[in-house]
Amino acid sequence: MSPLGTPENPLLVAVVGAGPSGFYAVDALLKTGLAVDINMFERLAAPYGLVRSGVAPDHPKLKQAIKVYARLAETEQFNYIGNVTVGRDLSIDELRATHHALILTCGAETDRRLGIPGENLPGSYTATEFVGWYNGHPDYRDRQFDLSHETAVIIGQGNVAADVSRILAKTVAELQHTDIAAHALEVLAASNIKNIYVIGRRGPAQAKFSYKELKEFNDLAACDPVLDAEELALSPASEIELGDTGNKRVYDLFCGFAERQAAKKKRCIFTFLKSPRKIIGEHRVQRLLIEKNTLSGAAFAQQARGSGETFTLDTGIVFRSIGYHGIPMSGVPFDEARGVFANDKGRIISNGTAAAGLYTSGWIKRGPTGLIGTNKPDSVETVSMLLEDLDKLDQGENKRGAAACYEILDARKVRYLSFEDWKVIDAAEIARGEPMDKPREKYTSTGEMLALLDSVSPA
Repeated sequence: MSPLGTPENPLLVAVVGAGPSGFYAVDALLKTGLAVDINMFERLAAPYGLVRSGVAPDHPKLKQAIKVYARLAETEQFNYIGNVTVGRDLSIDELRATHHALILTCGAETDRRLGIPGENLPGSYTATEFVGWYNGHPDYRDRQFDLSHETAVIIGQGNVAADVSRILAKTVAELQHTDIAAHALEVLAASNIKNIYVIGRRGPAQAKFSYKELKEFNDLAACDPVLDAEELALSPASEIELGDTGNKRVYDLFCGFAERQAAKKKRCIFTFLKSPRKIIGEHRVQRLLIEKNTLSGAAFAQQARGSGETFTLDTGIVFRSIGYHGIPMSGVPFDEARGVFANDKGRIISNGTAAAGLYTSGWIKRGPTGLIGTNKPDSVETVSMLLEDLDKLDQGENKRGAAACYEILDARKVRYLSFEDWKVIDAAEIARGEPMDKPREKYTSTGEMLALLDSVSPA
């Protein structure tokens, strides 16, 4: 048999997940110089993962990466298979039997929990639900968010919390020409939210907002960023952290917020050293019990500890934005504590040894850290591990890649989509947005997308 990765014996790789880490893995594979056939499997009909359904609609520049991914998808060695759930429609064992290697890039799909009483009351949500809802993600399109109350609370102080807060704070005029889902814009237009609390358990020196994200709050049409100047006092340990982390510009923005005279219709209130202890309500969220914290420990190792002093805040809706957690997949070793697939530099590890031909990249590899571009070097590292293992990969004679997978899917009556199918959907979304001066009006259910494809297919 010819060596693996030659034109006579191309390297067959299945990439599971069509988000940034998946496409950067494709890019790295194409740059190896090997003959490769890459099949990308995505459970949704639409590709691009969080770039499509996680990036806020008012941040269109962050979606420019899609152009790079679309060019990769047009290469001869790439094949997109959408609307297929690995673990249900196809098993990991079936993909291993039909490919030389698998790269799992399915992300961290659930939010971490607060672990407090009342967390499951109606009116208590994850940030993921809200972000998916306003971005038209099929999993969340039918969620209902009651914005009839005057006060909303976001637990967490990272960029996702900033996105949720900013979308709640913006006017219809600021959002109507973005690709925000129509159902979300309609609900936001009727919102009564006036006070948006953004609560962090640690201090201003430890907040995880990026400068660019936070700076946008200075320019909102109808909302003032508000902050109590007394909360900006820093301990010596926090001063050290602030100086060494480069977070000084974020702290300076907080200082500017504290100096503003709030005069607009809404207020976004940033507050620190507080932790939720109980969500209170008879049938839905009505109040939040909050404990004030203190920081203790050396710089870069400070812990937030409850002081015993509590107070309640009236609110009708609470969002938690405290990080993400991966979910297990049958046939793949999982590190429950970290919420990732057990791995060493991208090699999946089973019982202390590398599982030949099984790799991972992205959040499900390293945890939910970094920006879109962070996934590129992460995927390059994973592909380099695959290349090191090339001689160890199973080269069984019956590996037929996509052809074998199509036979399995056809037998199970699973409707799978090609990248050409996606291009039809993409063009239709753009056309739908043009009359409203929007970059696109998304289809928000797989059923709608399949119906569109049926309507344009030849009889």
